[in-house]
Amino acid sequence: MSVRRILLTGASSGIGRALALAYAGPGIHLLLIARNAARLAEVAGLCQAAGARIETASLDVRDEKAMQAKILAWDAAAPIDLAIACAGIVSGTGEGRAVETQAAVRTVLATDLIGALNTIDPLLAPMLARRAGHVAVVGSLAALRGFPSSPAYSAAKAGVHAYAEGIRPRLKRHGVAVSVIAPGFVETPFNSAVRAPRPMQMSPEAAARIIRRGLDRCRRMIAFPFTLYVGLRFLTLLPASFGDWLLDRPGVEVPLAAEQDPLQP
Repeated sequence: MSVRRILLTGASSGIGRALALAYAGPGIHLLLIARNAARLAEVAGLCQAAGARIETASLDVRDEKAMQAKILAWDAAAPIDLAIACAGIVSGTGEGRAVETQAAVRTVLATDLIGALNTIDPLLAPMLARRAGHVAVVGSLAALRGFPSSPAYSAAKAGVHAYAEGIRPRLKRHGVAVSVIAPGFVETPFNSAVRAPRPMQMSPEAAARIIRRGLDRCRRMIAFPFTLYVGLRFLTLLPASFGDWLLDRPGVEVPLAAEQDPLQP
């Protein structure tokens, strides 16, 4: 039986954890990356109990050199079939805080945008060389229209979407698939401290099922819930003043990014 090798970042919590468990089973070799070694070990144990082969690395996705070295070593040992860039953090505004700190903005961009590139970029050359492979990036419905409550997060996810959409057509010519994943509100530690309306929020397990189904079909865009996706797409066609009024709700509180420390050498 051939073994499917899947690389996944952000695997210790939230959607990443749910995806690892959704894929875990016989015939699957999971390559899991997260910063929190204890939580990562717990997820690895659950996946192994489900029958999957597991390798882990406790890495910060912002660390380009460490990410490249580990991913290329894993791929050299045996080709990676699917890479999912899922690691991310959130930051935002709130009452008495009209804008995010510059440290928070840069941390979100470094993690959510550059971290995604650090995950998929090392694999593009080897996948192109063998004319096979699939890379996926976890964006957000917030990428469709800048949210006043989370400007840096919206910007980072918009960048993730644009980059993936930009590389997708030419990679497809050479046998490499690219998918953009755009979830709406998912009940995870990622947004547990956010005080805001969360329409159509779903569990991480439900989100993981939708994502896996879309990736198994090599869908270019996996956006959900569909109603919210269509609503946000329609909102971009309306006058900007209406969108500003609709999205700038009083009482919304999104904490600043917790990880503002510079990446250690």
